[in-house]
Amino acid sequence: MAVVAGLALLLAFPPYGVWPLAPVGVALLAAAAHRRRLRAGAGVGFLTGVALFAPLLAWTNLHTGYLPWVLLSLLQAGYLALLGAATAWVSPLADRGRWQWPALTGLLWVGQEALRDRTPFGGFPWGRLAFTQDDSPLLRLAALGGAPLVTFAVALAGGLLVTAVWRGWAARRAARPEWWLAVAVPAAVAVAVGAVSLLTPVATAGGGKAVTVAIVQGNVPRLGLDFNAQRQAVLNNHVDATLELAARVASGAQRQPDLVVWPENSSDIDPLRNPTAGARISQAADAIRAPILVGAVLLGPGPGQVRNAGILWRPDTGADMAQLYTKRHPVPFAEYVPLRDIARMVSDQVDLIRNDFVPGSTPGVVRAGPAVLGDVICFEVAYDEVVRDTVTGGAQLLVVQTNNATFNAAEARQQLAMVRLRAVEHGRPALMASTVGVSGFVAPDGRVSDATGFNTREVVVRQLRLDSGRTLATRLGWWPEVALAGLAVAALAGAGVLRRRQRVVPG
Repeated sequence: MAVVAGLALLLAFPPYGVWPLAPVGVALLAAAAHRRRLRAGAGVGFLTGVALFAPLLAWTNLHTGYLPWVLLSLLQAGYLALLGAATAWVSPLADRGRWQWPALTGLLWVGQEALRDRTPFGGFPWGRLAFTQDDSPLLRLAALGGAPLVTFAVALAGGLLVTAVWRGWAARRAARPEWWLAVAVPAAVAVAVGAVSLLTPVATAGGGKAVTVAIVQGNVPRLGLDFNAQRQAVLNNHVDATLELAARVASGAQRQPDLVVWPENSSDIDPLRNPTAGARISQAADAIRAPILVGAVLLGPGPGQVRNAGILWRPDTGADMAQLYTKRHPVPFAEYVPLRDIARMVSDQVDLIRNDFVPGSTPGVVRAGPAVLGDVICFEVAYDEVVRDTVTGGAQLLVVQTNNATFNAAEARQQLAMVRLRAVEHGRPALMASTVGVSGFVAPDGRVSDATGFNTREVVVRQLRLDSGRTLATRLGWWPEVALAGLAVAALAGAGVLRRRQRVVPG
């Protein structure tokens, strides 16, 4: 059951996208861990985690060897081991009141994700239940409580499913004439959860001014870790694609964009220090007559340090240093190496990362003139607070700059699912710009438009309506997660009290 649970959860994620299997996976794990000893509960949770994360994160194994993939998968599986142990621990509470089981399941999943999203080294939120629901009615709940509320709803549905089957089976074996109620009532509650999500209002289009935005996906000569060796060719690809767009605009074949977005790593040559790179970007900006948000690797501020940045490049004037965003959440062991001496004992591949990326300190609010952008870079889209900080800072359009050249289409589609959730969560139009794909636009209700192919050179242009309002999720911030995780801790404590009482032998 634990292995099947992990596989069901896997199939709920893109690129498979069978989102109804997410509650099924939750239900199977809840049943497998119920009434187990803590070690057995942890064991079945770990099996679920391995069956889920090993294939889900297989894209980390494409160009770096098996070791980083294995270590990351086992680390993530460890959090599901904790979930399995917690599920076993609260079994007395679930047995004491049948209607507590679904709520307990939902709370424990939120608590597990809250921990996994932050530890260690800032956490790794990939594989959250909420990110399986990009085509589901439950996605609309993101506008009320963000990703934690969507995760809670999915896990609650899984808890209702296991309650219906478990209690119905028990009542049928006991030959109770009302056994069908044990199945019908949880099923009705699950339908009610779906109905509430369908009734949740979400923005369909921004109410502000219209802007025309172009995404340039320049592509790379070769996929793989030698991406940096191709940096001049990659920059040229994005410049040339922009010049071709400018020619189409001049001929009247294409609408004049107000803004152009290039992806992360579109200029791995520091354009602030390399005059040739800066001149090529200026050539593109002057030709298209619109500011370009360039994904660039900048040297410094200290020796041996670099920054992963989005910098606004304006026609005629060049780089606007006041509108520069430095990635706030560099990826450990990919963009910087914590505990390098210890990590080197595990694998000398850590020395492939010669310069540590320095994190930025301010949210990615970029004032481009036509629009205020909420810029996040690559994996940052998975972190709730990084995205929300741009919206509370005034962002009207969410922009995700990413480089998928060292991964594959499955990873890109998983990332696009996160963009869809963020658009609904904050009621903002959004876009994802990738070097190789998938790039595209996302409406505030989560619908995707003009999605590009993978490993192709494409330019897409679309008119968007901006928005400056705030959803309930934006206003509440992290409080829904705090409340749900706090209730999970209270449930664990309550189960401890109940277990202690059950061990007391009278007289």
